Amino acid sequence: MLFHKSPYRLLMGFGFSTLHIKRNTIIRTRKPKWLIKTFLGVLSIVVLWLMGLVWFVNQVPKQISYNKSQTDAVVVLTGGKSRLDTGLKLFFKGYAKQLFISGVALDGGDMKNLLKVAQRSPNKLACCINVGFSKNTAENAFETATWISSSGFQSLRLVTATYHMPRSLLEMKYQMPDIKIIPHPVFPILFKRESWWLWPGTVKLLTSEFNKYIFAKIRMLPSFLFELGP
Repeated sequence: MLFHKSPYRLLMGFGFSTLHIKRNTIIRTRKPKWLIKTFLGVLSIVVLWLMGLVWFVNQVPKQISYNKSQTDAVVVLTGGKSRLDTGLKLFFKGYAKQLFISGVALDGGDMKNLLKVAQRSPNKLACCINVGFSKNTAENAFETATWISSSGFQSLRLVTATYHMPRSLLEMKYQMPDIKIIPHPVFPILFKRESWWLWPGTVKLLTSEFNKYIFAKIRMLPSFLFELGP
């Protein structure tokens, strides 16, 4: 009896071991599938994001398109060098009868320019130059829209940094869909539009602007869907 039981037990043991190995094999083969799907999902998101970034960079102006038509106002979004200086030059050259400076980021250079205007043309500063106190681009657009509406204006020339222009236009058109907007980009010296991928500082700036652009689009989506209606 013992002679017959041993092979049986050995065979049963082998059978259970084989079954156990097969189960482990099945469990182990499932994990890579989920990992592959996760990897492919992340890869797809990264590829789409990179494609979007390339599209966004193409929206950044390479040069000023000199549109000499007069607008009701010149609007300057502060926050970078030369923006206010450019806006003041456009204003005094007669591109608009009113100048609106949106934002609180008036650095030392901006303050000096305003003081020069106050000394040279105090009447201009009193009657035709207006200052807003927004803290970000969305608030820039809101306070500009409020001022444009209260003034009864129909057009504006927008002055901001070239890398900031796509998001600024998005916010402005969202707040003022019926207002004519002429972009007038300013080109910072340290911003390298050509071969931008070779300049870490420019890459960081563009990716930051693109991410903010995406979030702005998402924030505007409910209003867009509401406008479509049932």
